[in-house]
Amino acid sequence: MTAIPWFLYMIRTATGQLYTGISTDPARRLRQHNGELRGGAKALRGKGPLKLVYQQAMADRATASKAEYQLKQLSKAAKEQRISEQ
Repeated sequence: MTAIPWFLYMIRTATGQLYTGISTDPARRLRQHNGELRGGAKALRGKGPLKLVYQQAMADRATASKAEYQLKQLSKAAKEQRISEQ
């Protein structure tokens, strides 16, 4: 059985804010956050249009969760640097 890959992702709001999350399908998550599908984060409601600006494959959910926590601790400038390096 092949494990489903997890992704760390960042979404940019219309005002330039960055939202960080994890998912097995970042494109589907973006559609949820944009309101096209059910299940988007309340924090992103009314902040569109949203754009997926970063994604990184992770080995498993635990690794993705740890990376998400670490990324959320970074400054916006450090997050922007990571986006530009992708």
